[in-house]
Amino acid sequence: MASHDRLDKESARLRLMLRALHSRNYRLFFAGQSVSLIGTWMQQVALSWLVYRITGSALLLGVVGFAGQIPTFLLAPFAGVLADRWNRRPVLLITQSLAMTQATVLAAIVLTGTIPVWLIILLSITLGTINAFDIPIRQAFVVELVERKEDLGNAIALNSSLVNAARLIGPSVAGLLVATLGEGVCFLINAVSYLPIIIAIMAMRLRPSQRRPGQKRILHELKEGFGYAWHFKPIRYILMLLALISLMGMPYAVLMPIFAKKVLHGGAHTFGFLMASSGIGALASTMYLASRRSIVGLGRVIALATCTFGVGVMGFALSRSIYLSPVFLALAGFGAMAQIASSNTILQTIVDDDKRGRIMSFFAMSFMGATPIGSLLAGAVADRIGAPTTLLMGGAACLVGGLLFGRQLKQLRPLVHPIYARLGIIPEVAKGMQAAADLTTPPEEQ
Repeated sequence: MASHDRLDKESARLRLMLRALHSRNYRLFFAGQSVSLIGTWMQQVALSWLVYRITGSALLLGVVGFAGQIPTFLLAPFAGVLADRWNRRPVLLITQSLAMTQATVLAAIVLTGTIPVWLIILLSITLGTINAFDIPIRQAFVVELVERKEDLGNAIALNSSLVNAARLIGPSVAGLLVATLGEGVCFLINAVSYLPIIIAIMAMRLRPSQRRPGQKRILHELKEGFGYAWHFKPIRYILMLLALISLMGMPYAVLMPIFAKKVLHGGAHTFGFLMASSGIGALASTMYLASRRSIVGLGRVIALATCTFGVGVMGFALSRSIYLSPVFLALAGFGAMAQIASSNTILQTIVDDDKRGRIMSFFAMSFMGATPIGSLLAGAVADRIGAPTTLLMGGAACLVGGLLFGRQLKQLRPLVHPIYARLGIIPEVAKGMQAAADLTTPPEEQ
């Protein structure tokens, strides 16, 4: 009997963690992404190793990272405006097809032995431009795939777990393939891996969606979105903290080949192992988030996760052990993914529907857009003072940022809880929290 009860509890826990998969469209999206994301991580790892192998330059590692992500910083806000205007499915089909083409061209030049660095940088810029439109539109598209609003947080957590499962598998496979067959094979596999997600998007049965006509100029709507994000403190503080960790902490991934080769005296296998260690921590983080019953309390998770990420990066920077470095990377991966996924969930929940595309573009700009600037700075600074010292300073900045965000939570809760109450997430506190929000909201914002 006890064994039967235990099985029932485990089954109930599993259903809770996978509840977003009850939505057919999200199941298709999940299945397609499960293949595509492995290829994406394989390409990312193989490209970093390729650049460092043929140049031996930390600065060029930073330049390639910058080139691949700076378009998101520049173009994502405009993509967000379009995401609020256009039908998102056909746009995603276009972006995924273009990304597949980019991977095919990259595979062709590497497999034929034609590998000029300027062409790699150009292809990185191309993929970055595609991603600048793909990321905010795809983030906003997830809302259309989940049938029940209360499952949105679970869908985001499952999607993050998928990213990190791929982050675990992709680098490991890439490390083996790079060492045996070369980087070009990884790029070719990535190109093929786009086919499942393209087929999945085409197979979805979506309700007809009414996109608002573009009655205003794009710059006016962009300004409107910035104003909305800036004046609502929860959105502003979440985006600012996300930008901080992307600028100061996330460049650890760009500098990873240096740690693998010069600090830990390894090769491509070591590089893949380090990347996989970070993925293990991130995967554990997303499993924890998927098991949560409610999004209430995610603000505290964001603060603690940012501090955890900072400590993990600092520990990795100081470590000279092949055994300790993966532990600190797993800690950093856990903190980073908990911070990013929790931020995404709160933003997707509290944002007005007619501004969702723009806010998710700001999310992409803070997350993906600040990273290239950090990568470029980290590459330049690492050339002068060394990669370990560079990461040590970045991890310390993230730790301070997490502590400061934690101090602001008392101000933010009265602003967010009325929205949760309106959505039925915390109905029992609706009246009291609404009163608190009315007291803390300036008259011009009410």
